[in-house]
Amino acid sequence: QVQLVESGGGLVQAGGALRLSCAASGRTFSRLSMGWFRQAPGKEREFVAAITWSGISTSYADSVKGRFTISRDNAKNTVYLQMNSLKPEDTAVYYCAAQWSGTYYAKREYDYWGQGTQVTVSS
Repeated sequence: QVQLVESGGGLVQAGGALRLSCAASGRTFSRLSMGWFRQAPGKEREFVAAITWSGISTSYADSVKGRFTISRDNAKNTVYLQMNSLKPEDTAVYYCAAQWSGTYYAKREYDYWGQGTQVTVSS
């Protein structure tokens, strides 16, 4: 079993930056691919970014490409999401997720989820 705990959310003005962290329990973190998803009120949960177990390969949704960066530190069992140039439309609850294998952008193929952290971007 893997437990994921997100932190780093908050309120920021448009154009600002935040860094989200996701700490994982267990000794299997380095074998898991990790993803960030977000869910705005009244909308489906959507893919934001993903990183392979090695950290070599990353993927992003078109809406965040060039502004967000996903990274991981396997020694610390932590994955990060650096969010720059934030926009009001980035407002959502952000979730960290982990998968043993599967399609990186498909939320149904993730095995473990965190509880989420709120990000609010004011205009």
